[in-house]
Amino acid sequence: MSKRDELIAKYADDLKNKCGMTADMDLLTKVTIGCGPAIYNDDASTVSGSDDAELETVKKNFLMKKLGLADSPALDEGIASVIETYGKSNRNKYRAVVYYMLTKHFGKESVYG
Repeated sequence: MSKRDELIAKYADDLKNKCGMTADMDLLTKVTIGCGPAIYNDDASTVSGSDDAELETVKKNFLMKKLGLADSPALDEGIASVIETYGKSNRNKYRAVVYYMLTKHFGKESVYG
């Protein structure tokens, strides 16, 4: 099993046990690959739900650039909803899991089609 496959399995486990959702493994794999080498870096592989600058980066670089969404209050609400679902007290919010949930939240699975 490759390092990436191990991480994808860990992300699927987080989705199931911390977020209460069953992962679409094909989509989760594509989102994980889309994160690039960041998934192997301890700091870059996670998202700080309490860091406004970090959440702004998620909004600009992922939601607006990658998913092609227009800036609006709905983007901030979507991020807040995903962070809430993942659990604010959960320190390790994996970037791939957050991006997966945001992709599902905004119905943009076709971006990874």
